[in-house]
Amino acid sequence: MALGENGATGATLIVGGTRGIGRRLAEQYAGRGRRVVITGRDRNHTEAVAREIGAAAGVALDLTEPTQIGSALKQVGTVDHVVLAAIERDSNTVREYEVERAIRLATLKLVGYTEVLHSLCTRMHDNTAVLLFGGLAKDRPYPGSTTVTSVNGAVTTMVRTLATELAPVRVNALHPGVVGDSPAWIDATEFLKGVKERTPTGRLVTMDEVTNAAVFLLENTAVNGVNLHVDGGWVLS
Repeated sequence: MALGENGATGATLIVGGTRGIGRRLAEQYAGRGRRVVITGRDRNHTEAVAREIGAAAGVALDLTEPTQIGSALKQVGTVDHVVLAAIERDSNTVREYEVERAIRLATLKLVGYTEVLHSLCTRMHDNTAVLLFGGLAKDRPYPGSTTVTSVNGAVTTMVRTLATELAPVRVNALHPGVVGDSPAWIDATEFLKGVKERTPTGRLVTMDEVTNAAVFLLENTAVNGVNLHVDGGWVLS
């Protein structure tokens, strides 16, 4: 039997659920007794994380290989939530442009995200909720963010077209600021200090706050077509 078909509720699928915010969100839903399916690029690692957090399954999936996404997701049944949290950090400038890296990131977020939804659209129901992850590089570019800024900017418009095409399925996006307790920023002490000083709340956002915002977008049935910043107002400075 396909995952998600046994019982009254479908699966919470978290693409990119082996680390960071994706993993934290998977842990929260698994702790609520929801049927959680996570994906990651490495099969052994993904299956190990699934066991650790009590997820129903871990599926090997690489968004940069979009033609393989459909077959990878065949075992996933009806979905209540689809969270596209997979990201890849890239530093790529115009003057020292690496085409392959740029294509990889653009494929991951723009083509890969869309192909996941294409593969699952017949397994969604009227109350299914989709959540895309972007980021504030779309508003706060920095040296080396050429591709990241462009791709995250595209996520904001993807929300609008996907919410229109998949209706009544809801589609929203979350754009976290610099997350102070994220392992990704653990060595950036001086940078974090500067961001904190420029943030109106006087502090950095936390992984739990971003996760709670994700749950809000997934669960509140009146919220649709929204790009939500979770940054303590940093983007205003």
